[in-house]
Amino acid sequence: LPTSRLTVSPDNPVFTGETVNLKCEIQSYSNWRYEWYKGSTKVSDHYTVNSISIRGVKKSDAGQYTCKGLRDERPNSSQSSSAVYLTVTDLPTSTLTVTPDNPVFTGERVNMNCEIESYSNWKLRNSLTHDGRNDWPYKWRYEWYKSSIEVSERYTVNGNTLTIEQSKTTDAGQYTCKGHINGRSVSSQTSSAVDLSVKDLKPKPELTSDPAGAALTGNTVNLTCRMDPSTGWDFYCTGVELEEGKPVYYTQYSDALWVNVTVSPKAVVTIRPDERVFRGETVTLRCEIKWGGDTEWTYRWEIEGTSNLYRNSADRCTQECSTSGTNNQTHRNDVSWCSTQEVNISSVDHIHSGKYTCTGQKNTQCSQRSDAVTLNVSAEAQAAVRVSPQPWLTEGDSVTLICEVTGSSTGWTFSWFRDDDHLSDSSRGAGGSYTLSPAALQHTGVYTCRAERGRPAYYTKYSNTQPLWITGVSRSVSLVVSPSRSQHFSSDSLSLSCEDQSNSTGWTVRRYTDRNTKNCSKQTGSTCRIVSLSTSDTGVYWCQSESGEKRHPLNITVH
Repeated sequence: LPTSRLTVSPDNPVFTGETVNLKCEIQSYSNWRYEWYKGSTKVSDHYTVNSISIRGVKKSDAGQYTCKGLRDERPNSSQSSSAVYLTVTDLPTSTLTVTPDNPVFTGERVNMNCEIESYSNWKLRNSLTHDGRNDWPYKWRYEWYKSSIEVSERYTVNGNTLTIEQSKTTDAGQYTCKGHINGRSVSSQTSSAVDLSVKDLKPKPELTSDPAGAALTGNTVNLTCRMDPSTGWDFYCTGVELEEGKPVYYTQYSDALWVNVTVSPKAVVTIRPDERVFRGETVTLRCEIKWGGDTEWTYRWEIEGTSNLYRNSADRCTQECSTSGTNNQTHRNDVSWCSTQEVNISSVDHIHSGKYTCTGQKNTQCSQRSDAVTLNVSAEAQAAVRVSPQPWLTEGDSVTLICEVTGSSTGWTFSWFRDDDHLSDSSRGAGGSYTLSPAALQHTGVYTCRAERGRPAYYTKYSNTQPLWITGVSRSVSLVVSPSRSQHFSSDSLSLSCEDQSNSTGWTVRRYTDRNTKNCSKQTGSTCRIVSLSTSDTGVYWCQSESGEKRHPLNITVH
């Protein structure tokens, strides 16, 4: 039997909405009538012409097609053609973009770009995995519409780009585009509409500064030129002037912006109670910045010390306020130091010694760095007492006891003790001095002092002992030591007697040793006997009457 051949145009795949032509060719004999099948189903009656058309093809038209011929003479039929599969796919999408961004301004050049969906994406969407091509095999031509009406010849079209050389307010509206395949009755899907807005008023940029208002010397000031819309512009700080696109479109000049530059204030570090402190004291460091107005500062602290232990204990802060010419080393401080004006160290130790500096920051502006202040931490404070003019005097004279803290003189208040009893008569004390004027016999005794400062209070060690002896103008009582020598030794015996030229009764020997005032351990009448001396017997011994008068003090040292 004669063979049949089925051809389909256009080539597979075809797009929905296209017109598809199927043609059945039989090379021999004539007077054929043709039958068409989709799968095993006949899709048409006998036709004397060898082609049929499917107009507005749909996805449901996809399938395997065959054809064959029939006639009244022998041979009365042909063989069925080989099956041809018709693939029907979705139309590719179109995307319209407009540059520059909306709104545009009269006189600006506007470009509209029509992009057809990529071939690879279209294949994936239509499951054409067998197709090895990556690009469209067709040439596209583009159509542009404004409010569903094809655009006028006033616009310039170059490939997939439509250009409005000098936009007018009449160019405003909704634009769409689509692509056509040359030689085919098909186009892409129409793009979504893009609204073009054309403003008649020439735009004016806004110029701002950060920080606003006064800027401080040594800091950075950022000038920002803003436009709405914000994309596509180049900025020039001549006045300011902006440009966009090619050819260049210029805006109006911005309003002038004044930047006031003032001298940056310098921070000052103060230390309370003093730059010289002692272990265990409470120390407060404060950063002071003299600056007008209600400016609120945040603070940055740095320490250059002799030990890394303390600085590494809370590595939270870094140097955020740096100016040219400063040391950029990061100093490690406690986390609470990051922004507070005051830094409190509740129990200072040697590891806190070092040089402290601070810097103030408000918004993006920084003060000048303070000069370094050195914090020196010494061992426990020791009070020392001295007397002026002398510890031996006659009643009626004046005498001043002076209490000092070794190596420190700032912020101390003083307490005085006589024979280990606290003296509440503060009217006699001024600063570190305690004055007796006139001195009386009852003022005789052993004096010590102690200093304190800060809250909570920090106390020094007690001072050395300072005997003070006031002798009456009458009656002389002597303390007689036996054996009479300058040095005494442990295990020796010692006798001390109070002898009055007129009356030896009524007097006893008292002593002050190791911060305690007490009677002689073994006393008979006015005589004290120590059978076996020890070093703890070292102290001041004197004669004391029943009325409390104290006479003739002597230092006894036992080795």
